[in-house]
Amino acid sequence: MPKNRYYDGPTSDHFDGRFFNNAPETTDKTLADIRRWRRTSRRAPWPGHVPVHACVPPERAEGTRITLVGHATVLIQTGGLNLLTDPVWSQRCSPVRFAGPKRVCAPGVRFEDLPPIDAVLLSHNHYDHLDLATMRRLVRHHDPLILTPLGNDTIIRRSIPSARIATGDWWHTHALANGVAVTIVPAQHWSARGFYDRRMALWCGFHIRAGDATVYFAGDTGYGDGSLFAAIRERLGSPDVALLPIGAYAPRWFMRDQHTNPAEAVRVMRDLDARQALAIHWGVFPLSDESRDEPVHLLARALAEHGIPPARFRHDEPGGVFVLDR
Repeated sequence: MPKNRYYDGPTSDHFDGRFFNNAPETTDKTLADIRRWRRTSRRAPWPGHVPVHACVPPERAEGTRITLVGHATVLIQTGGLNLLTDPVWSQRCSPVRFAGPKRVCAPGVRFEDLPPIDAVLLSHNHYDHLDLATMRRLVRHHDPLILTPLGNDTIIRRSIPSARIATGDWWHTHALANGVAVTIVPAQHWSARGFYDRRMALWCGFHIRAGDATVYFAGDTGYGDGSLFAAIRERLGSPDVALLPIGAYAPRWFMRDQHTNPAEAVRVMRDLDARQALAIHWGVFPLSDESRDEPVHLLARALAEHGIPPARFRHDEPGGVFVLDR
């Protein structure tokens, strides 16, 4: 096994030279699996363009205000701070600019309209979450603190030596200004930037506490056996708002270990006992076999099956805004 190029640290219940899932453990997809997916795939068509009504956020917000930028990029304004998750403003989520998944809708906030960004919460290193071109722009214009799990700092520093970065393992809590605390929490996923660095950097979600307001951002995650969401609730309490992925789930035999489908996202909301959920990770980049709109239809069905009002798990388009009502 090649030496880990990103992180060298003590063994743990999820690191033995490479990181691994434990809720439960999962096996890596092989090249044969990828070929099978491509060979048997029946990809639903996506529109080439979806119009977006972009939002101009305030420079600072009272209380907690959440703006969906698109995919997993979310502006969280809470505790007087501006936090940005997994920022991607590029046209493609790919190692190259001329190929790879291309966005069908513009970001819900123009980059030029961003308020001052205090911190970036980076969940893992896949190209639809760690976009180095966007990260360079953010460092140049905002100089935010980048909070990310173990190993991802190596990738960022190689490209952006001036970046301010703080790392941590699962359950590490980092104190920001104004008493805002961000905890790195487990996720059921994996990582890689190429063919030979699989699981060399850690993946995560984030739990944010600002006064009496709490926000959970899942990043990318599968449901697994559900134990990690119960653990998050037990250790950190039920969040006021949960940002949960509902897209890139088909075909299930390939995606189940790494991405929740809408029904599983509803289970996550219930496991966490989240007061409110907002859907992320859908409708921007065509990454898998389902149609663009299928996730929201299946979400509505799952909510109805559990007798949950649709307003409790919203699926806004990019530019949508949610304000936490205390």
